[in-house]
Amino acid sequence: MIEIERKFLVTSQDFKKDAHNNYKIIQGFLSTNKKRTVRVRIKGEIGFLTVKGASSKNGLSRFEWEKEISMEEALSLLKLCKKGIIDKIRYEVNVGKHTFEIDEFFGDNTGLIIAEVELNSEKESFSKPDWLGKDVTGDIKYYNSQLSKTPFCKW
Repeated sequence: MIEIERKFLVTSQDFKKDAHNNYKIIQGFLSTNKKRTVRVRIKGEIGFLTVKGASSKNGLSRFEWEKEISMEEALSLLKLCKKGIIDKIRYEVNVGKHTFEIDEFFGDNTGLIIAEVELNSEKESFSKPDWLGKDVTGDIKYYNSQLSKTPFCKW
């Protein structure tokens, strides 16, 4: 249940032509404590409740637990979330042996596009597509929990 991922800014819309899947995500946060976040997410037509622990010092890994919940439960829990709901479309793009998840944000985070790639170890290498920009792994302002509090439009 340890998630290891790298996070990057995206420099162009070129990833869209290679996307094999995309879906809308709406998410809110019940807790944004530094030691843990509790997220409610609707991904397409499925609800999820997720608990994430504090990130490692380098920002590459952290505990993550996720449970599928009913749409009714997700909609009810979203009403309890803190102010600052995240609205985005996630695109999935295969690059080499990895799948990049690219989030194009809307609302107060319009203009921000972030790519994430999950790894099996912190030292695992991966191919970097041309549209991959600055590495922002571990930069807390790019965490969704922080974007819900201090959105991109206020930077």
